[in-house]
Amino acid sequence: MQIILLEKVANLGLLGDVVRVKDGYARNFLIPSGLARRATEKAVAEFQARRVELEKVAADKLAAARAEGERLSALTLHVVEKSAVDGRLFGSVANLTLSEALKAQGFKVEKAMVRMPNGPIKLAGEHKVSVALHTDVVVDVKVVVEGDTN
Repeated sequence: MQIILLEKVANLGLLGDVVRVKDGYARNFLIPSGLARRATEKAVAEFQARRVELEKVAADKLAAARAEGERLSALTLHVVEKSAVDGRLFGSVANLTLSEALKAQGFKVEKAMVRMPNGPIKLAGEHKVSVALHTDVVVDVKVVVEGDTN
């Protein structure tokens, strides 16, 4: 299916690009989430008429994500989990736990935005986690996991 992108999509294209994707990806994800429209002649003409407006909205989102990223990069997130004496956690600290902790700090971070390249954290100590606020803004956050032996 050919679609026209209404926003920049990672590994797919930029705003205004007409790309071919699998039908299910377009119908089930891109179109319902407002990232794309079917690339009919009418839709392409409407996009060209609204292009300046859409570019301004995209630039505003990017600026807001960069501002949020600066605030987030200065943050050190503290998480307390039950652990053994040697520092191994009885569970793990996953992206859901971190997104909820960031929401408690006042950040608008969803579970899918938190990227953990080494998987869930299973040891107490200091760790780095990436948070993707925008396709162009990925911020490293320092996470300190404190073990609770009680």
